[in-house]
Amino acid sequence: MIFGKKIVVVLPAYNAGKTLEKTYREIPFDIVDEVILVDDASKDNTSQLAKELGIGHVVVHKNNRGYGGNQKTCYDTAQKLGADVVVMLHPDYQYTPKLIRSMAYLIAEGVYPVVFGSRILGKGALKGGMPLYKYVANRLLTLLQNIMLNQKLAEYHTGYRAFSGEVLKTVKYHLNSDDFVFDNEMIGQIFMNGFEIGEITCPTKYFEEASSINFARSSKYGLGVLRVSITYRLCKWGIYRSPIFR
Repeated sequence: MIFGKKIVVVLPAYNAGKTLEKTYREIPFDIVDEVILVDDASKDNTSQLAKELGIGHVVVHKNNRGYGGNQKTCYDTAQKLGADVVVMLHPDYQYTPKLIRSMAYLIAEGVYPVVFGSRILGKGALKGGMPLYKYVANRLLTLLQNIMLNQKLAEYHTGYRAFSGEVLKTVKYHLNSDDFVFDNEMIGQIFMNGFEIGEITCPTKYFEEASSINFARSSKYGLGVLRVSITYRLCKWGIYRSPIFR
């Protein structure tokens, strides 16, 4: 806990058996009260290993629901546990768990209701091995999104995120996609509801076991991001009404 506020880490997992233990061992349990792992119908030993490691709450999807669908279960479960601060950490060890303290304290102290670990602040992305085409696409999409959403984030596409319990109770994340574009729909909902997002520099690692989508899925994701950004702006102008941004 931090100042009496319950800190919960959620791990949206898919075939994370090779990296889960290393990720879990670095979680700062001096402040983290609960860990939730949601196994999205993995084909390896992810859920079995999670139980062997002593993860308190392991939820297994019988069918693969996608990255967004996995997060929905993560946040639902965290809210049932009474979480005041929820940190989403990928169990593929691409992001260091050592930043959990910093992210959680910013929220527990009331500095920001949402905090992202950004790979783009500093030189963490390319230094960590991010493919050049992904880096360029990230920068171009982020520029467009900042214009369309009238914000100034360094990155919209990080998978390292922390939320206050109030944010998760407010945004209608169940209306969002079950695919990767879920993340950007949720960002739009956060801003639409008047919340701010803080960012901290986050090193990242790209290696064989780290999860990463291929070029085809990246392209689909990029088109989804464009759709979300345009929809958000049209809603702001009062030209269009979208269920996710009401």
